[in-house]
Amino acid sequence: MTEPAKSAGALPPVFETVGLYKSYGTRRGEVRALESVSMQLVAGRSMGIVGESGAGKSTLLGVLLGFERPSRGSVLFHGLLLDPGNKAQMGHLRREVQVVFQDPRTSLDPRMRVGAIVSEPLRALRLPGDHSVMTAAALRSVGLDPLVVTRYPREFSGGQRQRIAIARALAPSPRVLVADEPVSALDVSVRSQILDLLVSLRERLGLTLLLVSHDLAIVGQLCDDILILQGGRVVESGPSEEIFRAPRTEYTARLLDSVPTLPLAVDRGSD
Repeated sequence: MTEPAKSAGALPPVFETVGLYKSYGTRRGEVRALESVSMQLVAGRSMGIVGESGAGKSTLLGVLLGFERPSRGSVLFHGLLLDPGNKAQMGHLRREVQVVFQDPRTSLDPRMRVGAIVSEPLRALRLPGDHSVMTAAALRSVGLDPLVVTRYPREFSGGQRQRIAIARALAPSPRVLVADEPVSALDVSVRSQILDLLVSLRERLGLTLLLVSHDLAIVGQLCDDILILQGGRVVESGPSEEIFRAPRTEYTARLLDSVPTLPLAVDRGSD
């Protein structure tokens, strides 16, 4: 596990968890979703959280974003203990961290026009400026014509809808982009185009990226660092290159063997 930065003047990680536990009470007793999870997301880097269904990925993401409170342990945001009840702190988090969800068919309101969808976080966060100009800039950044603001999500393909969802996340100019299984609901033919877009945006905008996925091959193409969860525990973490070159656990090796590599550089045709 990577140790916390201790050099003089070093900025704290964007997110850090220390001995994080999360459990739920059920009719059959306590179910532990996270157990002693410690991790860091350093500003300017990209991290992939990987694991099979039930590994604890969604729970960890919910705790990091303040949607859920940990049962034990700490979550720090820029070095300060994260308190979901602190409106000022959560407002800062919502301004700085934006999320792209798994399925654009459900994350985009079908009753809203594209312009209203993309500008939604601008209104919710009460950001100053010309929202129409900011919306147009966000759409251009994902390769869409700003004239689409008058159309509805149903008029677009799956890949185009996910570009709209990414534009919505980029509209308030966040520093951190969280992508929760961003291509799993898309056709194979357009997945590489969306991944390529995420790489381009990260480089162009200097984003910190947190990617949640069950697909280790995809994470390896986008992320500097990887955190692998199994049964709510961290079984392996470190730089992507090291994990791909020499996985330390049988579970990681199995994940590597089970998923074919998806080419990242592709011709940018229509999606």
